[in-house]
Amino acid sequence: MISTALLWNSRDELLMMKRSMTRTLSPGLWAAIGGHLEPGELNNPRAACLREIYEETGIEHDEIRDLHMRYILLRLNGLEIRQQFFYIGHTDINPRITTAEGDLHWVPRELVLERPLPFIFRSLLEHYFTAPPAPHPWIGSAGISEDSGLSTIHWHPFVDPMQV
Repeated sequence: MISTALLWNSRDELLMMKRSMTRTLSPGLWAAIGGHLEPGELNNPRAACLREIYEETGIEHDEIRDLHMRYILLRLNGLEIRQQFFYIGHTDINPRITTAEGDLHWVPRELVLERPLPFIFRSLLEHYFTAPPAPHPWIGSAGISEDSGLSTIHWHPFVDPMQV
């Protein structure tokens, strides 16, 4: 399981990491802040998200506003089902530390999709930029489109059917 943060500032810029070329996963690509849940966080991906933010940026939990889970993604990686939780929040605090994982930059909203991005992150951002604001999170399933044979993510509202 992975927990990821999309942090925006008041200038409508997204805090992004240009991943180090020495990283095994997505070297040189632009990504969000985040990482794997630790054993004690398996039932609390928000705690993992806050921990990752602090470890990768030095930004404290009380310096982040409106951090809410907005996306859950399920995908198959070999025989493993991977879950990724995406939280969106706001801060005007600049990163205080450097990390060997990559370089942190505030990227204006209109330039975010011009960066080389991992497929999953690009798909999420494209949905986030075009979907109307919703009171619910979105759940996505990654796979191959039967029509085109290309990788795709299908997004659906994540709501309790008994509450509709």
